[in-house]
Amino acid sequence: MKPVVYGLFSGLVVLGAASLMLGDLSYNPVQFFDALRHQGDPARSLVLWQIRLPRTLLALIVGAGLGASGAALQGYLRNPLADPGIVGISATAGLGAVLALYFGFAAVSFWALPVAAMAGAGLAAAVLMLLARDEASITSVILGGVALSSLSVALTALLMNLSPNPWALSEIAYWLMGSVENRSFADLSFAGPLVVSGILVLSLSAPALNALSLGEDTARSLGVSPARTGRLVVLGTLLCVGAGVAVSGAIGFIGLAAPHLLRPFLGAKPGRLIVPSAFMGAILLLGADVMARALSGPGTPLYLGVTTALLGAPFFLFLVIRHRGAFP
Repeated sequence: MKPVVYGLFSGLVVLGAASLMLGDLSYNPVQFFDALRHQGDPARSLVLWQIRLPRTLLALIVGAGLGASGAALQGYLRNPLADPGIVGISATAGLGAVLALYFGFAAVSFWALPVAAMAGAGLAAAVLMLLARDEASITSVILGGVALSSLSVALTALLMNLSPNPWALSEIAYWLMGSVENRSFADLSFAGPLVVSGILVLSLSAPALNALSLGEDTARSLGVSPARTGRLVVLGTLLCVGAGVAVSGAIGFIGLAAPHLLRPFLGAKPGRLIVPSAFMGAILLLGADVMARALSGPGTPLYLGVTTALLGAPFFLFLVIRHRGAFP
C-alpha cells in the first residue's frame, strides 16, 4: 500500500509542477520560485497565481472527485464498467448548466451556472435515492440512472437545437466539451468543499462496499443495508460529480479508468480503492490537461473533455473485450 501511495503522491507533484511551469509562457525553476514569491517579472507572478494555479488545483480536485466516484460506483453496482455517468448525475448536472446558459442566467451572475448544475445533479440524486429506498435491487438504480441520462442528453440536444443564434449554440457546445481553462479561485472555492465532502461520504461507505462485494445476501447477514449503502454512494457521487461538472463541464472516463489502474496493486476490494482512486483521478485529469495544452495550436484549443474521451474510449473498449466473458 505504501509504495502505491508514494507513487501517486510523486505523480501528483511531477504533474502539478508541469502544469504550473509549462505553457505559452514557460518557467525555468528559478523563474518559477521567483514568481511564487512575487519576485522578478510581475507578469510571470500574475500568470502563475491568477491563471495557472487555479487551473491546476481545479483539475486536481475535479479529477479526485471523479476517481473516487468511479471506485465507489463500480463497487456498489458490482460492474467493472461502471462510470459516474452511468447513474445520470453527470448528464443532469450538464442539463442544469445548459439551462442556465440557454436562458441567459449565466451572463447575469457567476453563481448561476454552477448552482443550476448542482440543482440538476441534486434532482437526479433525489430520484436515485428514491429508487434505492427499502430493499430495492441494484438493477433498479442502474436502469433509473440510464433513463435519467438518456432523458437529460435528449433535453440538452433539444435546447441546442432551439438555440436562438449560433453564438448561443457555440457557448453551450464549448461548455459541454469540458475545460478547466480560464477558471478562477471562485470556481475552486465552490467546487473544492463539495468534492472533499463527497469523497468523505464515499469513504463512509467503504466497509459496506467491501461486504457487498460478497453478494447482497451475505452483506445483509453481516448487518449491511444495500439500500443505505446506495444512498451514501449516490450522495457522495452527487457532491463529487455535480460539483465537478458545475465548474468544468462534461468530462468522462476518468472515473472508469482510475480504479482499474490501481486494482493490480491494491486488490479488488472496492472500499480500499476509493481514496487511492481519488489520487489517481487527479493524476489522470491533470495529465490530460497538460497534454491538451501541449497539443493545442494557436487559436485552436483542444478541450479537456475531448482529450479524456480520445484517451478513455480505447481504454473502455479494452475493458469490454477483457470482461466480455463476465456478461451474459
